[in-house]
This record gives sequence, structure tokens and C-alpha cells, in this order.
Amino acid sequence: MPTIRFALNHMAAPSLPIEDFFGLATSLGIDAVEIRNDLTGNAIIDGTSPETVAEAAQRHGTTIVSINALQRFNEWNATRADEARELIEYAKACGALALVLVPKNDGTGQADGERQENLRQSLVALKPMLDAAGIVGLVEPLGFEICSLRSKAEAAAAIDALAARSTFKLVHDTFHHHLAGEEQLFPDLTGLVHISGVDDPTVSVADMRDPHRVLVAANDRLDNAGQIRALMEAGYTGPFSFEPFAAEVHDLKDPAKALRASMDYLSTQV
Repeated sequence: MPTIRFALNHMAAPSLPIEDFFGLATSLGIDAVEIRNDLTGNAIIDGTSPETVAEAAQRHGTTIVSINALQRFNEWNATRADEARELIEYAKACGALALVLVPKNDGTGQADGERQENLRQSLVALKPMLDAAGIVGLVEPLGFEICSLRSKAEAAAAIDALAARSTFKLVHDTFHHHLAGEEQLFPDLTGLVHISGVDDPTVSVADMRDPHRVLVAANDRLDNAGQIRALMEAGYTGPFSFEPFAAEVHDLKDPAKALRASMDYLSTQV
């Protein structure tokens, strides 16, 4: 039976200081973590230096697989270029392997032709910046109907058109994959998988949002277990990173217990 390689996104326990977050991961036997630049009062946004983050990761024996994320990456302009440069520099300095690239998700830039050109322009601009730092760009299509990049197939086509597989990989997010209704997997181009479940029986797929995203259990509506199994059977060997956004998860007094239960459940399903 194959073993799932779990990772932990700081969104799984966003109130924990970075040192305690790394400690949580290692207490679960997890050696891969994702840090974020959107947690108020916490690293990175609180001014914590990349060197401090690197030292903490080293103390806990954890690898920082990504910084999450450069937002609106497919709306390239001077502001975005500055944000990208800053995050790539931080990633290199803290030892992160990759930077997650999140598309704009506000209903703009969706027109056929426009969205492909916007994506191409951004990848062209990001490639030399990422290559110079030795950082991978992880493109994460979002399944929401208003998103400017819903399709992994479209992202893969853009990466291949630039012959840029050495620079860019895809994020397969089980939540967004389900929302997008996209069946195709890209195991050879996938660099990271985000996992979260939805167990609310009353919400329609079209109305699912980040606050519905909990830890994966037996009543999961997204078939995380099936998605994980399919990716592993297709040859994906990278990490599966817990990324729940629900307040009920963030408010847990004992996140380790809940995460362990989800890990144990998923491990029995593959």
C-alpha cells in the first residue's frame, strides 16, 4: 500500500506562531510545510525575517515546500512585479522551494483570448525571476465560477507553450478540482496538492466557498480519497498539504488530534 506524503499549510492552524506551527507538523511526523503571507499578526506579514523562518524550519527538521501566495499573478503590472520580486527573494532567503501563484478571482479577465494572453504574459515575466532564484512557480487554478483561471488544462497548455516545465508546476487543489468539474489529472506536471473537505450536506457545489473547507473525514463530499488515490496511481509522488479554511478548524483547541484523525482516515483509503 502506498504511503501518502502529508504536508501542512499554515492555514491549518493560522493562530500558531511560526515556531509552534513547525512544531505541530513535526509532532505529526510531517516534514513538509507551507508558509503564508496573508496571516495577520503572524509570519510573514508581521515582519518576521526570512532568516528567522529558515532557522525555525531547520530546528524542526521541516522543509518549506512553498510560500502561499502571489495573489492576482495573472494581472501583470508594476505592482505585481514588485510583489513577485519581494516574495521570490523571501522564498530564496528562507529556503522555500516554491511560490504559489493564485489568479484573480473577482469576475474580471475571464473572456476567451484575454485570459490566455494574461496568463502567458505573466508566465513570461515570472520565468526569469523564478529561474534566477531557483524557485518553482506553482500555478493554482481556482474552481470558482468567477475565477480568471479555472482550468488546469489551460494552465498546462500555457506552461508547455513556453517550454517552461522546469520553472512552473501545477497545484492540484481537491476543493477547486471538484468545483471546476475538471476530470483530467496532470500528475507529471503537479508540484503540490492541497487537500480539504466539505461535509456540509446543504450547500450546493456552486455555492461552496473557503469557509466550508474542513479537514477530510468519511462524510467528505469532494472525494478527496478518490482524488488522492487517482493522483498516486498516476505517478504523483509529491506532498498532500492540508489547507482548511473553516473557522471551526481554526478554533480547534487540539489541532494535532484532528489532523491526526484526518491523516489516519485518508491513509486507510489509498
